[in-house]
Amino acid sequence: MSEHPNDLGNGQDAGEARVPHRVIGTPVQPGTATLGAPAKVTPPVVHEGVQFPDERGARKAERVVALIFVIAFLASAAFIASYVVFQVGTIEKTQISNLALGGSLSVALLALAIGVVVWVRRLMPKYTLVQDRHTMATGPAVRQEIAATFLQGANESGFVKYKLLRRTLLLAAAPLGLLPLVLLKDMGPLPGTSLRHTVWKKGTRLLVEGSGQPIRAADFNSPGGILSVVPEGHEHDLNALAKATLILIKFRPEDLKAGTKLNWTHDSIVAYSKICTHVGCPAALYEQTTHHILCPCHQSTFDATDGAKVIFGPAARPLPQLPIGVDGEGYLIAQSDFDVPVGPSFWERGDAEAEARGQA
Repeated sequence: MSEHPNDLGNGQDAGEARVPHRVIGTPVQPGTATLGAPAKVTPPVVHEGVQFPDERGARKAERVVALIFVIAFLASAAFIASYVVFQVGTIEKTQISNLALGGSLSVALLALAIGVVVWVRRLMPKYTLVQDRHTMATGPAVRQEIAATFLQGANESGFVKYKLLRRTLLLAAAPLGLLPLVLLKDMGPLPGTSLRHTVWKKGTRLLVEGSGQPIRAADFNSPGGILSVVPEGHEHDLNALAKATLILIKFRPEDLKAGTKLNWTHDSIVAYSKICTHVGCPAALYEQTTHHILCPCHQSTFDATDGAKVIFGPAARPLPQLPIGVDGEGYLIAQSDFDVPVGPSFWERGDAEAEARGQA
């Protein structure tokens, strides 16, 4: 005879002895106990096969759901406040903004979903429905039955009966409808002519990207050397760096060709925009033996010795060259801004088309 501890000695099947676990969010069944204590729950009202929640438990559930909806409202308000308070511009600020926006929106949506689930499981009546198959065409009688069923469901949901729930649900949902309107702020204003200019100006020092160290021309004297460069005072300004980052290359004097503006160089050091003129990827790969600058996104290739003109790939124009010189201490500086817009060529095409429409 088996002596397994799960075997029953009274002849009762194991399947009959098992008690199913209660699903979280549903009322405790009459006669069950929790944590070793006898349950004291008012039996639900059963009428014509429909189980209605007891009034005492329903009122308690109403307060719980209302509290959850208030939490959803506060989280939605926190989302809007976070959008205003936590601005971006640096990597750290962007991380904080994303954390605040994502966390508050997650809490708002999760709380709203939990509140609705608890509402349905604790406040609405429970019964089994059997849907009969029938032809798709419906007559007036069926339409009336559907309308009556809808009204019955609306009444059974408690949306009309439980005013506190109705009001807190509307309170929680109202800010969610406003969130897309808040985000519309990011769609403007229009760039205007700002894309034609960068933060480079006469006297701005060139700094090594990452370390932020200024570059002395006498120390950058190895032909074939390349540096990624940012403007002084904007090392952590992501909006500025998106247009102003440079690649600095040292050449032998005999390597430079006619396409390079020699009066914009210093001791055969040339500065080009790092922003590819195709779609704006960083063109930062340099092949020293061929003097080719390569954009890894779509393989646009530029001849660094000949004004960074395009020799392969989808880019439509050369990388813009920045005029550079040195200051009194021997550090490399910008002589002015770029003379042409940096980045993708479609900005120029858009400006040209707009100008042509204006002249027409």
